[in-house]
Amino acid sequence: MTDKFMQEFNDYNKLMKRLGSKTKTLAQYEAYRSGKLRRSRGKGHPKPAMEATTYRRETPKYPSGDTYDSFAAPKREMKYTGDRLLGIATMHKSNMVPVFSQESAEEISKMRRN
Repeated sequence: MTDKFMQEFNDYNKLMKRLGSKTKTLAQYEAYRSGKLRRSRGKGHPKPAMEATTYRRETPKYPSGDTYDSFAAPKREMKYTGDRLLGIATMHKSNMVPVFSQESAEEISKMRRN
């Protein structure tokens, strides 16, 4: 055994004592570290067998509502029908603004140049 392994063995046993658990012998610790030691359940306590059952949750059946008498009307298309709109101007980058008078058109054009 190497010194490092013995130091780890001693540290493990100190930890188990501090936690109030059982300590291992050197042979048990070696089997534990190599993965060959299995946890025992004690005499007369075999590992319980897994049950091969399928668990299903009962869910209530709700009939779908397939008997509707009325339908919603489609949304009306919004359309400008007045004669006050002169056009659409672009203020900053892609900000579109409606123009209703010659004065507002001139103001918007001056804002873009300043």
